[in-house]
Amino acid sequence: MNKGTAIVGFFLCFLAGMGLMWGVDRSKGVAISAEGAEGGSLDHSAAPIPVTSKDPSWGNADAPVTIVEISDFQCPFCSRVGPTMKQIKDTYGPQKVRIVWKHQPLPFHDKARPAHEAAAAVHAIAGNDAFWKFHDSAFANAQALTPENFEKWAQAAGVDMAKFKEAVATKKYAAKVDEDMAMANKVGANGTPAFRINGVTVVGAQPFEKFKEVIDAQLAEAQKLVAAGTPKDKVYVELTKKNAAASPEAAADRKPAEPAKPQQPPPEDTTVYKVNINPDDPILGPKDALVTIVQWSDYQCPFCKRVEDTMKQVVDTYKNDVRVVWKDNALPFHPRAIPAAYVAIANYKAKGDKGFWDAHHALFESAPKLEDDDLKAVAEKLGLSWDTIKKDIEAKKYAAKIDLNMEQASDLDARGTPAFFINGRKLSGAQPFDAFKKLIDGELEKAKGLVAKGTPKAKVYEEIMKEGKEPPPPEKKEVPPPEADNAYKGGKDAKVVIQLWSDYECPFCKRVEPTVTEIEKEYGTKVKIVWRDLPLPFHQNAPGAAQAAREAYAQKGNAGFWKFHAKLFEASGSPDGLKRPGLDKIAEELGLDMAKFKDAMDSGKHKARVEKDAEVANKAGVSGTPSFVINGYYISGAQPISAFKKVIGRAMKEAK
Repeated sequence: MNKGTAIVGFFLCFLAGMGLMWGVDRSKGVAISAEGAEGGSLDHSAAPIPVTSKDPSWGNADAPVTIVEISDFQCPFCSRVGPTMKQIKDTYGPQKVRIVWKHQPLPFHDKARPAHEAAAAVHAIAGNDAFWKFHDSAFANAQALTPENFEKWAQAAGVDMAKFKEAVATKKYAAKVDEDMAMANKVGANGTPAFRINGVTVVGAQPFEKFKEVIDAQLAEAQKLVAAGTPKDKVYVELTKKNAAASPEAAADRKPAEPAKPQQPPPEDTTVYKVNINPDDPILGPKDALVTIVQWSDYQCPFCKRVEDTMKQVVDTYKNDVRVVWKDNALPFHPRAIPAAYVAIANYKAKGDKGFWDAHHALFESAPKLEDDDLKAVAEKLGLSWDTIKKDIEAKKYAAKIDLNMEQASDLDARGTPAFFINGRKLSGAQPFDAFKKLIDGELEKAKGLVAKGTPKAKVYEEIMKEGKEPPPPEKKEVPPPEADNAYKGGKDAKVVIQLWSDYECPFCKRVEPTVTEIEKEYGTKVKIVWRDLPLPFHQNAPGAAQAAREAYAQKGNAGFWKFHAKLFEASGSPDGLKRPGLDKIAEELGLDMAKFKDAMDSGKHKARVEKDAEVANKAGVSGTPSFVINGYYISGAQPISAFKKVIGRAMKEAK
């Protein structure tokens, strides 16, 4: 692979991702495993996007809508689309939607190909349930795609390890990965994630609404076919043929004599979003400029670095008419973005706006070299103390400021970087100068019209923002207060109550535990964190683990519960850790009365109490783990700390 191919491929991956954490869902309406398919897999090899029993799938094989997900285990944008896929499952269920996985390890992701070959072996040996468990583990540990972990995840998924090791060593199922890649490339799915919904193309980590629009349209088309006499098991093939024939890819294959219909560009987003500027946001350009460009960016992002020349051209071209406002949006897979941001903030605090932009340019000049030694060199060049900056980073001195800007980016659906709002008009990605010019010229004309009508130049942006679109409020769920016997930590009478529904066998529940600990440390007795059980049906050891923790609470109260709880998550990393012998071992280690413990486990003493928590969750529409309800506000999945701070802050203000 040449360097140009790698760069183009990486760019495609980024564009796909431009369109929070994967959760595990609890299926509705049909008694099947959340990862499995009821009734096996039909042979849809005749479809333009073929689907056979060799493909991992979720949902009914004759569901009217099939979503083919073309993905890469090392692609951060593929991981990011997880909550949307969960929402699709929750909304439509397995009777209406089938999700089919296709492998597309991109060439510049060096650890992806081995992960995909291992996943293909898991599916071939042990089927759908095992595949989706391996899939979840791979995305949960995307930074640790190693052969040792592949074996660990395969074993945890219940795969015959002798067969697995032999298959991986001989590349027995590598041909399946090659077959999927060939299919993906044939239909133009060169970036990840890519989706074909009954053959209709959706590219990237798009929001749920984008998928819903296509799914609903395809459900209607499927209903028409069935009403006209098409068997349910033939709907996918017929609709995929129809949609493939109407696609841009099909147009490229037509004979020259048949003119292709021009593809219509997507409608322009003319929305003006309300984008607030904070008093300590660095600004470049006059404060009374008629056009304000608010830029969310990340020092470790190669596309943010690439757009720097374009931004210089914008500033040089428009001089007194444009000001640029910087906001940090440190993406979670860029670990050096926040340390770099601290250097820029330190110089801003010392020397104002000019100091910030000097540091900004020096950091992008150094990027991608942003390790401590590189940042120390930048700091010393700027006349800053690296030792002081390191202490600030360790103390998270500017965390609140960075979190605020990142939360705002999330509210505005500006998930990728760079993202720009030009007088409130959104422009995503490292766009060319002409794309900026088109928006700036239009906004400049509008702004001059406001000035002509009497608005002072310095008030133009404020006037435009009055009509700006506000972000929607956080989702809410109606749940009753926790029971008196739910274990908790934090303030007993705190005004902010965080109810956490979780599952000891869920990898995402384990992943969010450090975040829960961070919340506890930061807010102390100002919040009450309450544990509620929601063992998922496909996690066979989770109900027993939940009952064991309940008995620990019965014997030793809150303190005993949380110690047992911590041991359970620690044990969940081993294949048999949550089976009965493992539970007995934990109970013995923590000094529980073993006679009482064994009697409680043997009799199912706490089974009904665990199921009661799950019933409350189901009635409220809480179907996945981990799920949080914070004074009525709902957070789904292993979200970053910033997502919790935003909701907790809102709840605290309302509680006052």
